[in-house]
Amino acid sequence: MDIQRIAAFSQGAEGGNPAGVVLLQTAVADADMARVAAEVGYSETAFAVQQDGTGNNWRVRYFSPESEVPFCGHATIALGAALGQRNGAGTYSLTLNDATITVEAEASQGGMVATLASPPTKSRALSGSEMRDVLALFKLTEDDLDPRLPPARIHGGADHVVLPLNDRARLASMDYDLDMGRNVMREHGLVTIMLVCIKDNQTFDARNAFASGGVFEDPATGAAAAAFAGYLRDSSWPHGGRFTIRQGEDMGSPSLIHVTLDDIKGASVRVSGAARDIA
Repeated sequence: MDIQRIAAFSQGAEGGNPAGVVLLQTAVADADMARVAAEVGYSETAFAVQQDGTGNNWRVRYFSPESEVPFCGHATIALGAALGQRNGAGTYSLTLNDATITVEAEASQGGMVATLASPPTKSRALSGSEMRDVLALFKLTEDDLDPRLPPARIHGGADHVVLPLNDRARLASMDYDLDMGRNVMREHGLVTIMLVCIKDNQTFDARNAFASGGVFEDPATGAAAAAFAGYLRDSSWPHGGRFTIRQGEDMGSPSLIHVTLDDIKGASVRVSGAARDIA
């Protein structure tokens, strides 16, 4: 397989979240995709099979080193960049396991920029057991939470928990046991747990634990950003139609995620970012 390595949501020549991208003419076995994703070692690798002769329609699956995930934002941005490099700017239709979405690719001075239109979004309050287990995982108490946004279970193609924190230093010191995190996330059916601090109504700092996939932390998480957008909308947050997530700074891989959304609850949101090839 020809494996491309692309960092999504990068800032110029640095940062971003590395993803593997494999463009295929015909499907391959699940075991082969799982093996390649484990060998690549990134949080996700996207496998895309061309569905027609135009190169505009693709069947896409995402594998982490330990499991298949239903949707991955940063790997979709990386895939969009790879398709743009190969086929040119345009909009590509992607059929996922549980949804059909699009990704747009366009060239910029700094390289390819991609924008995905997410699956539908939804959110709900945490159950008692979800709250208890997630707080315990990070050794947090309810006093560490920002009352402006309550903790929630959020969805935008995959399930996540978001914990808004009231102290940026607490975000910077995020720590947890990987095995315990894997157990908590798998027990509650979560892909990541997103810790976030509010800078202003349209700017957020975030970190995303990804123990469910065998990875301690993602430096940029587009799927969680889409789910978070739906949650802000459900919460009537004054987002003004767009916001930015700064992620990866605490792990030395600064990343920028740009999100645009309307006020229609449950509707798709648009998640954008730059991409760079990894040597």
